[in-house]
Amino acid sequence: MSLLLNQPDWLWVPVVLFAALAQTFRNTAQRSLTTELGVWPATLVRFLYGLPFALVYLAALYLFFAPARVLPAFSWAYLAWIACGAAFQIAATAALLLAMKERNFAVAVTLAKTEVLQVALFALVFLHELPTALGLLAMLLATLGVIVLSLPARGQWRSLSAWLSRPALYGLAAGAGFALATVCFRGGALALGAESPWVSSAWGVLLAQGLQSLFMGAWVSRCTPQGLAPLWRAWRVSLLTGAMGAAASIAWFTGYALQSVGNVRTLGMVEVVFSYVISRRVFSESIRWQEKAGMAMMVAGLVLICLR
Repeated sequence: MSLLLNQPDWLWVPVVLFAALAQTFRNTAQRSLTTELGVWPATLVRFLYGLPFALVYLAALYLFFAPARVLPAFSWAYLAWIACGAAFQIAATAALLLAMKERNFAVAVTLAKTEVLQVALFALVFLHELPTALGLLAMLLATLGVIVLSLPARGQWRSLSAWLSRPALYGLAAGAGFALATVCFRGGALALGAESPWVSSAWGVLLAQGLQSLFMGAWVSRCTPQGLAPLWRAWRVSLLTGAMGAAASIAWFTGYALQSVGNVRTLGMVEVVFSYVISRRVFSESIRWQEKAGMAMMVAGLVLICLR
């Protein structure tokens, strides 16, 4: 119970590592749903099926932990931060999906990886959170590493037109959208000022996913041929996706309440390492020198952000 009120300075590190691991499993489950349901219904599953788990988590805090039983002081500023974060997250997903529809989307995906650097910029502008020199170095190293990992074919990335193309702009927009969503959720945590980061994260996830479920549910029901019906037929995998998505979101929001967004999102890039290792283990593929170099830079950046 004391952990609800007194958090050690290092607690954000295992919380973010858990968030990245849960998100890796969520993405794996969501990929199979994307093939079965389509992109937008599968995206809705993440929010809609995650809502019950977020609600159970919040109820458990209020039922079993006395420090959590006092309602936080909700304000219009808090609600605005959460609503904007939810909207930016949906917009970023849309931008990334638009990029993937283009013939050459590899550059777009690479530019979307600049999210961490954009997080640092937006956090400075909107939250006045200035990263330390060591933190900035860690962000640069980790971002450069993930870009090296995801660089498209040599003939594509050497072409200036590829970096100035419409897919490239979609990729930058996706990175900006995810960065702004992160900053908004951190702003919401600061505005709420809850006594416990666990309570702050529970309310944040419940409200954000509730808004996203309403908006995307209306969109999918109106704009897809079968509406919401396929979501109920695939309930088993959807429940797994929702559970992992809710667990990841709760951990992310807890991290935002505990630590600056630049540090949280930089360490969160360990998700790429998790995904990469799982993929290589499953398919037993060899690792190219470019991938080894990118992984080494990423790991160096992640170690620096933890030592900071």
